Amino acid sequence: MPGNAEHTHHIRVRSTQLEMTPGGTSVGDDYDGKLKAAEAQLEQLKQKREELERKKQELEELNSRKLDFMTSQVELTEKLSSAVTRIDRELFEMRQEMDDLEQCRVCFASHLDKLGKYNPEAWTKEQLSTHLDRAMTTADLAADEYEQAAAHFDGMRSGAIFGRSKGKRTGPAGAAVGEFATQFRNGLAFNLPVLVLGGAALVVYILK
Repeated sequence: MPGNAEHTHHIRVRSTQLEMTPGGTSVGDDYDGKLKAAEAQLEQLKQKREELERKKQELEELNSRKLDFMTSQVELTEKLSSAVTRIDRELFEMRQEMDDLEQCRVCFASHLDKLGKYNPEAWTKEQLSTHLDRAMTTADLAADEYEQAAAHFDGMRSGAIFGRSKGKRTGPAGAAVGEFATQFRNGLAFNLPVLVLGGAALVVYILK
């Protein structure tokens, strides 16, 4: 009987399974660690990307709001500047009109005082001619200044005082009114009663 033959089975072990890293860990563990580190890095990159996208969106929104403000700023600046200019012009005209009205009132009050002092019923026949001339001169001057004032305020808010409708004054009539307005403000128109009455008194004195 032949001798028992020895049968040996060789177990092949993958060298990679037995390969160890210098730190005492296997290559597989090192691979898993690197994989996790890569995944963590990818996650960080993803978060950074999302953060950048968020900041980009915020910047776009801010730029859009900035553009809207700049457009609104230009429009409002034009509107407000135009309004301020018109208001200044309106206030200036209102002040001028108020000054003219005040002078007009003083003038009319003076005419009222002068006219009120005449009493035709008390005049004698000898005085009638002299008093009538003087009274008519006063009345004519008052009527003339009333018409000049009415023409001056024509087209203004105060035009209704004289029964005039509000409207723009143009053409030669407007220029004439403007010239009177200058004299009106300078007080020349209010000196006329004194000059006329003085002239009338001189005529009466000469005729005596």
